[in-house]
Amino acid sequence: MKYFLPIILILASVGLFFLYVNPTYMSVKDLKSEESSYNEALNNSKKLQAVRDVLVAKYNGFSSENQDRLSKMLPDNVDNIKLVLEIDRVASQYGMKVKNIKYDVAKKEAPAGQFAAQAAREPVKDYGNFDLEFSVEGTYGNFASFLESLEKSLRIVDIGSISFSSDQTGPAGAPKDVYKYDFKIKTYWLKG
Repeated sequence: MKYFLPIILILASVGLFFLYVNPTYMSVKDLKSEESSYNEALNNSKKLQAVRDVLVAKYNGFSSENQDRLSKMLPDNVDNIKLVLEIDRVASQYGMKVKNIKYDVAKKEAPAGQFAAQAAREPVKDYGNFDLEFSVEGTYGNFASFLESLEKSLRIVDIGSISFSSDQTGPAGAPKDVYKYDFKIKTYWLKG
């Protein structure tokens, strides 16, 4: 009987160790490693906030005119109406009118399965693009000046293709110096 109580206490302490102390210790150990990952994430977020604050300070250092120009160059939404009006304003400077406007042609013409498969392959981008087609009519000189003004405008515009035709004749069947120019362009916008 003299050894019975110490054996029971030893067995109880071994059982207590395996049933309570060891699982609790492992749980605490997991929580400590999780804490270190959270602390690392917190430190990274503080660094990102510091970078953001520096960038916001630089952006706020721009004059309001430059901020407007930057917003016009790469807007934060598609704003297709404003784009068409801007192109029409530039064209009207050279006596040309924008006609036959079509937008997002590539996205409408792509089959649904092809578009979904293509979207799955492409990485997510911070910007979107907007496809636009339109026509203008005018002389070659006005066309060249229009292109130059379009090139110098603040809005980023990539011209995909330009085709031209002339089916008009002047007096006595002589060809007129007026051509129809069909444009396919792409512009960009920042995603929120």
